[in-house]
Amino acid sequence: MPHTWKLGKHWKKHETHSNLMAPINNVMPDITPLLSRCNRPLQMSFEDQLNILVYFHLEEHRSGRHLLQVLKEEHFARRYIAPVDGIEKSSFFEDIGSRGLEQMMEVFGKLYGKAAKHLPKGHAELGDLVLIDGSLIDAVLSMYWADYRKGSKKAKVHIGFDLNRGIPKKIFLSDGKEAERPFVEKILAPGETGVMDRGYQSHKLFDVWQTEGKHFICRIKASTEKTMVRTNAVQADSIVFFDAVVLLGTTTINQTAREVRLIGYQVDGVDYWIATDRHDLTAEQIAFAYKLRWNIEIFFGWWKRHLKVYHLISRSQYGLMVQMLAGLITYVLLAIYCHDQHHEKVSVKRLREISINIRNEMSFEDIVNETGVWYYQPPKQDRLYANP
Repeated sequence: MPHTWKLGKHWKKHETHSNLMAPINNVMPDITPLLSRCNRPLQMSFEDQLNILVYFHLEEHRSGRHLLQVLKEEHFARRYIAPVDGIEKSSFFEDIGSRGLEQMMEVFGKLYGKAAKHLPKGHAELGDLVLIDGSLIDAVLSMYWADYRKGSKKAKVHIGFDLNRGIPKKIFLSDGKEAERPFVEKILAPGETGVMDRGYQSHKLFDVWQTEGKHFICRIKASTEKTMVRTNAVQADSIVFFDAVVLLGTTTINQTAREVRLIGYQVDGVDYWIATDRHDLTAEQIAFAYKLRWNIEIFFGWWKRHLKVYHLISRSQYGLMVQMLAGLITYVLLAIYCHDQHHEKVSVKRLREISINIRNEMSFEDIVNETGVWYYQPPKQDRLYANP
């Protein structure tokens, strides 16, 4: 007698994938439509493009070709991720490299805005902290635009990371040789505090940022010349050994026009010198805020290792930016999902769990596709049972 299958009340079809992508569905009505550039309809809509790229990062595919193979061979991916009529290799790579950037930027901006209101705010006592840093991406020699050095090509992403919510908020892409300091102006908004490493030290920009109402906590070189204006009291039992208002740099050469607060503290025998315009925080809070800068390094490592964002699909600057934005969108989706479902931050454990759940849902869908009916009996172990 053939087995029969029924849909149990404890089984929800594609629950994991649907919950993960729900925030996208909420912002899509406000996104500028992606229109065909000719009389032929688009083979891959923007919704398809976004869905495919999120799936690429979520499932850690090795390359664009591997992704296309999955879209053709796996039932779930073919039915729910790929365009209705499928997508050919040439069309896929052409579309990724030339379409959807405007829409991808809109989705990321709106998704961040919703996430910033939805996710809990940590370290509120420190104000709105934005960690700022750049990361190099290995490129191939045919990527002529990615200048780095002779015989080597690299691109660079410049990220502003919202420390309070634990998610990225701004991204810019340049060639590997591009200086990082000018991107602070684009990343930081008035009232926010940029937290930066020594590579961002610029006495001229320290003056500019203060004029624009943009705050900074920036490590500087220990050898930087300091002209004392006044000193602040330092606690005897603190890691802080210096707290003063100074002018940085050499007179008539590169000295700051505006006063800067300078904090010196020591951790594990290493001296740190931090320049800031934040006079409302204690010296210990300034030291702690700079310590939190390490979170952006953790993000870059996690983003690169577990979402495979540096496994390039496109070699054009346009297409690479599309992929980077899709990688950021995937991370924000994970942050919202982990908070809503588990009240946790993004973790490898939850990423693996999401991936396994989606695969289980794919397997269940394959069974249904073959039999035409559903059955699920929820025992202690999550398994499917046939009812003869």
